Parts: sequence; structure tokens; C-alpha cells
Amino acid sequence: MYGLCELAADKIAGARIIANPGCYPTSVQLPLVPLIANDLIETSAANGGHIVIDAKSGISGAGRTTGKGKEHLLFAEASGSFLAYGVGHHRHMPEIEQGLVDANGGAAVDFSFTPHLLPMTRGILSTMYVKMKPGVDVEQLHTALTAQYASSKFVDVLPIGKTPATGWVRGSNRSQIGVAADRADGRAILICAIDNLVKGASGAAVQNMNLQFGWPEETGLDNFEPMFP
Repeated sequence: MYGLCELAADKIAGARIIANPGCYPTSVQLPLVPLIANDLIETSAANGGHIVIDAKSGISGAGRTTGKGKEHLLFAEASGSFLAYGVGHHRHMPEIEQGLVDANGGAAVDFSFTPHLLPMTRGILSTMYVKMKPGVDVEQLHTALTAQYASSKFVDVLPIGKTPATGWVRGSNRSQIGVAADRADGRAILICAIDNLVKGASGAAVQNMNLQFGWPEETGLDNFEPMFP
């Protein structure tokens, strides 16, 4: 069972084996899946619906790297610099595609995904550029996301036009989603911030365990508040 808790809680409960979601896929699917499932955004390039996903992660997303010989992941090398990596072939692309295609009823979803390495210790900020279906506006996107996560313990949908920051979720299992109108007519921008080490990894695993065994979803996680400032 694929365990992105906010989108599959009922299926996770009682499951024997759960696949914990990746950090980038979490930050991408939380905003996009409800909008695709509700047929609010275009998913085909033929209709101008090629989704662009521009994602950035702190260095800890690669784990403890000093023994792996990857010089660019050393903080001394990354500090003061900013780079794209895994361009066109990142290992999380199949997982992202799986989630988006499932939300689209099995139909293909056209998207590009490019991850970047930020010179900070932790956090992920993913920015997604989408085309809305004819007659759909940003308010409808916001309403759909707000409804999806109204009872969520860990996902906050910000007011329209307000953008999240990694510092606001750092050290916590929370994620924040922002929605804004693009300058281009009929297009919107979605932004999601998570802590890659908690909501993007160990926190999600604990959340899955809680759901699996029928415990309160926030058990062991509700005392991890964002470390900001």
C-alpha cells in the first residue's frame, strides 16, 4: 500500500505493508492530486496542460553523504551555490508519475520535474505551474484544496496569494500549500513546503504506523512544532 497519509488514510488503516512516500513526491502530490482528481487542471500537453514542477531541497535530502564521494553534497561545497541535479531522470519521477496518473483515472499526465540543491540543511519547497480547465479560476483551486485538507492534522492551505516558506515547517510534520494566480491568463502557481526529514521521511513513517494500528494520527508527532524563527 502506498502511504501518502492525507490521500489514502482509509486504505492505510489495517494494511500489512506500507510504502513510505518520498520527500519530493509528498511535496508535489499534496497540491496536485486533489486538483487532478477533481478535474480542475489540464493534464495533457495537447491542451496546454504540461505541468512544470520546480523543486528545491536542503542538503540533508541526500542523507549522510560524506562517505559517498559526492563532493557537491558537502556543505562546504554547496554553501553559497545553487544547482539543478538529476535533470530529466531523478529517481522520484516514477513515483510522482504514479500518483498523478492514479489521480487522473489512469490517463497519462504530462509534466516536467527538476530538483535543485539549496545551500541549507533541511526543507523542501516545490513550485508547480499549471493550466486551469476552461471556466476554472484560482478560487476554485483553493476551495478544492481547502476541502481536501479541512480535517488534516498536518496540512495547512494558506490564503490565496500567500506563499509558504521552509522555515515555517522546519522540524515538524506539517506541510503548507499556497495557491496564486499566474500573470498568464488561465494559469496558476502552487507552492508546497515541507521538512524533508520529517514530513518527507520519518514523520510520514510514524504517521503511517499510527494509521495502520488505529492510533491517533498525531501520536508522537504533535509535539514537533516548527522551529521558526
